[in-house]
Amino acid sequence: MVTYSEFLDSKPLPQRGWRRIRRHLPRFSVILMTLLLIAVVLWPYVVVSVPTGQVGVLWYRLIGFDPYCMCLVRGTVLDPREIREEGLHLIMPWNKLYLYDLRLESVTQTYNAISKDGVSMSVQVNVRYQLQHNSVAVLHKFIGPNYFATVISPEIGSQTRQIISQYTAEKVYTSREAIQEEIRDTGQKALGVSLNKLVQPEAMEQPDPKHYNDFLQSAIQLLDTLVLGIELPPAIVAAINRQTEQYYQIQEYKFRVEREAQESKRKQIEANGIAAFQRTVSQGISDSYLRWRGIEATLALAQSPNAKIVIFGTNKDGLPLILGNVDTPSGSGITPQPPASGAAPPAGAPPAASDKSSSGAPASGDGSTDADKVGQSTGNPPLASDAAPPGASGPYGMSDFEAILSRLYSPFRAPDSVPPADGRAAPKQ
Repeated sequence: MVTYSEFLDSKPLPQRGWRRIRRHLPRFSVILMTLLLIAVVLWPYVVVSVPTGQVGVLWYRLIGFDPYCMCLVRGTVLDPREIREEGLHLIMPWNKLYLYDLRLESVTQTYNAISKDGVSMSVQVNVRYQLQHNSVAVLHKFIGPNYFATVISPEIGSQTRQIISQYTAEKVYTSREAIQEEIRDTGQKALGVSLNKLVQPEAMEQPDPKHYNDFLQSAIQLLDTLVLGIELPPAIVAAINRQTEQYYQIQEYKFRVEREAQESKRKQIEANGIAAFQRTVSQGISDSYLRWRGIEATLALAQSPNAKIVIFGTNKDGLPLILGNVDTPSGSGITPQPPASGAAPPAGAPPAASDKSSSGAPASGDGSTDADKVGQSTGNPPLASDAAPPGASGPYGMSDFEAILSRLYSPFRAPDSVPPADGRAAPKQ
């Protein structure tokens, strides 16, 4: 058997310390578990976390030490420097930290009101407000966390009813912006006055209690009061809608009148322009020139090989109105006399009728004119080329044109419209 001398020469380990630990181990375990249990139970009361946008107001159940004033305080700590900001804070388990939200808050309430003319209505108002940092401790001491239901809501409801009572139902329905502004302004003033009366310096256990007299006046800041809805009786709403509709119809009629006035001015200016144009053009156009242009157009229409539509006038000779005897009164039966033989026609005037045209009296024998033949014929009259004497030259005469047109018109003329043989006008029926 092998032996190791180094182990044989060494001294044995002491057993006293280990035995003592083993003897007191159950006691240590109980103490440790008790401390752990106490820490778990007291953790929410000792370690307080202030979330984002909130502050904490410390309340001493017994007596606490204020390092800023180097004094002992009790109850709510009103010093703004003692307000706990965001983060983790350790307090005594018998003290308490109250949290207040400094962020913008919005609450909607519905209030019943009566208008100036006695109409009952429901007004839905949204209030947006915010707390001031330095006034939170004083607000907590004299009002408490439920400050909205205690102070803000009743004051806003009272101001809403008071302002609504100054308007009629129609004005309430159409003056929402003005009502919102008035509610906010009057509500802020009323809150400042009523909150300032709640401060009681004798109830403060601070070194300088009168320093906090004006803290509540600006503790709550009203940003705005929004009127979200106004519920009127259905009959009142229908009447207001009809009145508004009639108002806009009146405005529409006013614009229509203005439009028609401008249109009248435009037409007057247009008529003046047309009249000026006609005066300018009429100075260079004579009746003889228009008659000549009409004869040319009629001849071109008669000589065209295409299909024709001939429109005749209502004068006695059946010619178009532009070729009528405008110089002679209607029904006189007198034909204007041609110019003397051999006289040249004026410049721009149509060629004068030949000597063969007469005043309408029939000639004896073979010496009768073409106009007499046209007046006595009941069938198709001969052409102007056949009626002209042999060897005649030069432009057509008026009787030639009348013969051509009479021949074109004869198929459309009624039998009773043929002129009498003696050349006189037919008596009226």
